Amino acid sequence: MDPNLLYWKSEGQSFLSRMRIWLDLLDPTLLFASDAEIQKARTLLTSAEKSEKDASVPSLSLSSVHADSGAVLPLVFRPPALLTISAPLAVASFLPYNTIKPALFWQLLLQSYNAGFNYANRNSSSEQQGKQQSLNRLLLIGGTISYATCAGVLPQISINFLHLKSAPVLTFFRSIVPIPLSAALAYFSVLTVRSEEWEAGIQVFDSNGNPVGISKAAGEKAVRETALSRAALFGATAAVPNLFVFLLHRTRLFQRNSLLVAPLRHISIALVLGLMIPVSFSLFPQLGTIKKEKLEEELQAAADNGHLFYHRGL
Repeated sequence: MDPNLLYWKSEGQSFLSRMRIWLDLLDPTLLFASDAEIQKARTLLTSAEKSEKDASVPSLSLSSVHADSGAVLPLVFRPPALLTISAPLAVASFLPYNTIKPALFWQLLLQSYNAGFNYANRNSSSEQQGKQQSLNRLLLIGGTISYATCAGVLPQISINFLHLKSAPVLTFFRSIVPIPLSAALAYFSVLTVRSEEWEAGIQVFDSNGNPVGISKAAGEKAVRETALSRAALFGATAAVPNLFVFLLHRTRLFQRNSLLVAPLRHISIALVLGLMIPVSFSLFPQLGTIKKEKLEEELQAAADNGHLFYHRGL
């Protein structure tokens, strides 16, 4: 089993322990490490665990190296880069616009980055490289981005084409609709970009870390858990700031100084996103378990302790 997965098995089986780990892994300073330093950290991870000579070794390896391929992740798609890149995109995407074009532009950037992050951090244990497969994957990702972008601007399209002017109706389309819509699109992006995992299956391991086969059931569970965590991330990021702004509008201070609402909305979106990233990443274990009875028949015999392990991806 990969050293990163072994670390998650020993240290990250409870929600609080996963939260503690993710708070370390999301440190933006980890992005400044060179590829040589990252590969060295990966090599030393097991011994560093035991000797504790360098506490940064696990964080650097887990935040920068793909657990299946062992390759260094692209800089912009590493977990520590998620907040830095997605925060301004989320803020711009949730802004109320008068026309469709700016809403479409920012949704395109946000959905493109989300799809890229989902793909870079997928489980790739059962993939077979080939030109046809690569082309199909690119078409799938492109279709996901296009569909999610168009769906993301539906509130603005409705406002413009229906010529909506009523304040309660505008509030509904700009503050209420984006909450379930953001959660649904985040769920959809993970589900489609990583569809190969539940169609072809992913690698499963026994209690000793030995690979025992490919399981579609484990792949489906891994994708579903990740999709739910991403829906929680973007659903909360849309909901909490909108509720905050709604409460602000009811106070005298902000009724007299309405210009203060916009910057506070922007700050609250970035703040909630930053708080929800480690929470959403910690909802499910990185090294998940699947019960024997839910596995394929040919794999059930390998589940000597009643379950097998799988890498969930991110």
